[in-house]
Amino acid sequence: MQAMAASTSTRIFLIAHAPLASALRACAQHVFTDGAAHLLVLDVPADAAPEDTLAQAERLLGPPDAGPVLVLTDVFGATPCNVAQRLLRGREARLLTGVNLPMLLRSVCYRSEPLDALLQRALVGGTQGVMQVAPAELPAPHSKNKTHDQDGDDHHQ
Repeated sequence: MQAMAASTSTRIFLIAHAPLASALRACAQHVFTDGAAHLLVLDVPADAAPEDTLAQAERLLGPPDAGPVLVLTDVFGATPCNVAQRLLRGREARLLTGVNLPMLLRSVCYRSEPLDALLQRALVGGTQGVMQVAPAELPAPHSKNKTHDQDGDDHHQ
């Protein structure tokens, strides 16, 4: 049963400015030691030509009928996203931009769901993963008067 679920899983393709895609995959492998094996990554160097990047991406993904793929990129309007938009043509694929680690972890965790459901889970994971956090409460500084001293006097030996 487990092998069947793996064969129908949506592939996840990270395409981002170097070295972000590889770094995100390394983080995902830290959390999901086996799930990150399904991640395809393409780090786009600053001087990479879009046509070369598209050719690399097509080689990584294989033929358009290779199965569903969720494509995650870093910045809308930048080369990785523009290449990914072209890559979608003729594929069962969806594209999200603004990738962050919570989005990726949610994607890896739910990759066996249908593509559109996975897209929604990834989007929710990414947006809910961004929040303001209050500072942690620190313990009160060590008081001269200890709580076990009922009379409050210091005891010296």
